[in-house]
Amino acid sequence: MAGRLEVRFDPSRADHAQNWYERALVHTKGRFARAPFILADWQCDDIIRPLFGTVRYDEQLDEWVRAYSTAWIELARKQGKSELVAGAGLYLLIADGEEEAEVYGAAKDRDQAGVVYQVAKRMVELSPVLQRLVEKKQLSVIDSKRRIVFEPTGSFYQVVASDAGGNLGTNPHGILFDEVITQPSRELWDDLKTGMGTRLQALLLAITTAGNDQSSMAFEEHIHSERVARDPKVDPSRFVYMRNTPPDLDPWDEANWTHAMPALGDFFRIDVVRAEAIEAQTSPGKMNAFFQFRLNRWVRQVVRWLDLGLWDANAGLVVEEKLEGLECFGGLDLASTSDFCAFVLFFPNAIEEADGVMADAVLARFWLPEGALERRSPMRDEITAWADAGYLTLTPGNVIDQDVIFNDIDVAASRFQIRSAGYDRWNASQLVRDLDDGGLICEGVAQTTTELNSPSLELERLLGVNRLRHGGNPVLRWMADNVTLYTDSNGNIKPSKKHSTEKIDGIIALVMAIRQQMHDAESGADFALNLGAS
Repeated sequence: MAGRLEVRFDPSRADHAQNWYERALVHTKGRFARAPFILADWQCDDIIRPLFGTVRYDEQLDEWVRAYSTAWIELARKQGKSELVAGAGLYLLIADGEEEAEVYGAAKDRDQAGVVYQVAKRMVELSPVLQRLVEKKQLSVIDSKRRIVFEPTGSFYQVVASDAGGNLGTNPHGILFDEVITQPSRELWDDLKTGMGTRLQALLLAITTAGNDQSSMAFEEHIHSERVARDPKVDPSRFVYMRNTPPDLDPWDEANWTHAMPALGDFFRIDVVRAEAIEAQTSPGKMNAFFQFRLNRWVRQVVRWLDLGLWDANAGLVVEEKLEGLECFGGLDLASTSDFCAFVLFFPNAIEEADGVMADAVLARFWLPEGALERRSPMRDEITAWADAGYLTLTPGNVIDQDVIFNDIDVAASRFQIRSAGYDRWNASQLVRDLDDGGLICEGVAQTTTELNSPSLELERLLGVNRLRHGGNPVLRWMADNVTLYTDSNGNIKPSKKHSTEKIDGIIALVMAIRQQMHDAESGADFALNLGAS
């Protein structure tokens, strides 16, 4: 076959794939639901046509086959990735001419893997073309198994997940990998990809947003894809479409937003992004999320969280006597028996400001064993001054005296109406059981982004609107200056003990106290608490 081009573009194949979308498929959501899936220019010309229309000559088979076996698509969120990939999955299942095709929708867990499946299922339900196949009993959806079957070729589309196990032994013709940044390891990726070898033109189609873990397999694939984008000869079998906003572009200039969000102004509303951009400029957590999910930039999982100038601006004057009898919520952090322990009370709408606006109040109690002073010699004078001023209680010995903590909380409960107190489940101790037995409603709080995201965002909001009065407590201020923020792959946040420069127990306790108040408000629970009255 001398003289034959190794790779070429086949317009008929590209037309076939484009026609599949625009004639067989429909949109499934919002105002475009049931309308024909007319590809946007960038979807059509930059992804679908080159991906399915580029072919290579296979000397062993003596025929032209699809050139790409892996496609890496990296875009900001809400750019229609799920619908685009669901359409590709149905194409591989029904229209690619493969006998007994196995198409797998893969993700971190079944819920995530089910996102693309649900879109594909809905396309089957809404498309007149696909419904004719259903009526002929050629196409069926088995929702209980998250499976779509195409009878004429004995093919199926099936959801699999990295937490399910047992994925070896598959023979994929198509793999739809959703949000690769959530994958905990390479295991599922490698299990499925290594099974593709016997197929004529199998395709692994990976879609993802930029992540925040640069030790992950997703980042490895991102770096490899960057190299391929610069020089396709590095990996001729990989198709790459990456829209990461370059770091030298102004993130707040709207003209730069379409780089990572090509659907902006089309089916994605620019006013949503404008509102998020305004919030991001005043919040480290929201800024990290904006850069990652809207600008599609890879970011760090951890960033410095609280602005000390903003913290100080919220100090105000907190008079304990004026808070007596008021409802409040507690947070207890017993992170270590040989270092700082913290108990923080959060009083919603407790202080009326000069302008008539109500502000929330914070009281914090700290304890430290005297033996810790030796280990903290650089801070010895500062810690002693805190203790002398009453912000900190030094307990005798090398470990914290929990009886002292119990008595101090008992006194606080006799002065204030503590409705409930959250504590770190991992550090549950006899003290918590004693408090619970004494009448304090104690609730274990998992130290996860799922539990702490909302109260962490609420803390940011209260500081941003200047409504959090903490009285300038110097121990709490020191901890606020230490705290580092952790962001997970979904943009949820929490204060991170692991990555913070020093102790942050008071901030953790404050976040848990705010969580208790938020849960109380959501549930409308009507219970009163006064440990001192028990």
